[in-house]
Amino acid sequence: MKHIGILTSGGDCPGLNCVIRAAVNHAKLTHNWEVVGIPYATQGLLERQTIPLNIHGWDLRGIDPLINMGGTILGSINKGDTLASAPEILASYEALGLDALIAVGGDGSLKIIHELATLGNWNLVAIPKTIDNDVALTERAIGFDTAVNTVVDAINRLTFTAASHDRVMIVEVMGRTAGHLALHSGIAGGADVILIPEIPYTIKGLCEHLSQLRAWGRKFAIVLVAEGATPCLEDLDDGFSCDLENAPGEHITSPKCGRGQYIADQISKLTNHFVDTRVSVLGHIQRGGIPSALDRLIATAYGKTAVDLIAQEKYDKMLAWQCGKVVNVPIADALDKSPYLVDPQSDLVKIARALGIYIGEN
Repeated sequence: MKHIGILTSGGDCPGLNCVIRAAVNHAKLTHNWEVVGIPYATQGLLERQTIPLNIHGWDLRGIDPLINMGGTILGSINKGDTLASAPEILASYEALGLDALIAVGGDGSLKIIHELATLGNWNLVAIPKTIDNDVALTERAIGFDTAVNTVVDAINRLTFTAASHDRVMIVEVMGRTAGHLALHSGIAGGADVILIPEIPYTIKGLCEHLSQLRAWGRKFAIVLVAEGATPCLEDLDDGFSCDLENAPGEHITSPKCGRGQYIADQISKLTNHFVDTRVSVLGHIQRGGIPSALDRLIATAYGKTAVDLIAQEKYDKMLAWQCGKVVNVPIADALDKSPYLVDPQSDLVKIARALGIYIGEN
């Protein structure tokens, strides 16, 4: 009988509990293995804590809540200097008697856990999750689809208010240095402007697009901006620096006022306050909620396949969703190519431009 540990690390997202559910059910029903949860990721390893998991442990009058429960029942952390406690964590893997570890995380947390696994010679299987969808070598990470749906729902709601008051609604979404969330949800939600980190934009170009919309009779607009969106350097020369800090020798990186507020301030400045703007920062709302059907399916497939790899004793692998099925790739290869960014020449970018969406400078 194998003794398997499973943990969730980094920021939470919908679908994590579906992974846990599938892994536990498959391990127990198919192999009669024991699966324990490691609470709060590496912190739980450090403290040598485990939570017994079984196929009926979370039932409520026969109802399994894990399939549609957001967040993670194991808890998670995305802060602290984990590697500083590496010796203690490495010893914990052996002390807990683990034969293998399933780690669910984004590129940052998986990198740390992979370093620990390499140092301790752990039997590790990794599963990608992030609403940013920036883990390389996989088309889908757990949580991304639900986050897209959440952003699209917000756009739908804000569109009616924008139209009622002739306003430009600026919606700021997550994504760090990658624009996948903004690009997918912007196209699906019918945004007029999509600003992502990979494609610089100009305030003049943005305002010209808004003017064209008004010339066509549209007195409102939806501007979707990723938290890492970056204006062109020429905007600095034209006096559009606002409260942005300039990285030496690079482009503008860190706005003191937030990307959405920066856009609103610059639109007002260039139009002499003629355009009425409002800013909505969706923040952690994007991480919450009930997982979508697609996230449930992918997460379940990941959980089942992780157990299959352990049965085959194939370790140091990350699961990936490619061409509609689960495959496995070396963890190091995925991490070396992460974060995976939007290709400015991708089909989705071309689709956005073909639809008349302003998505930065060509």
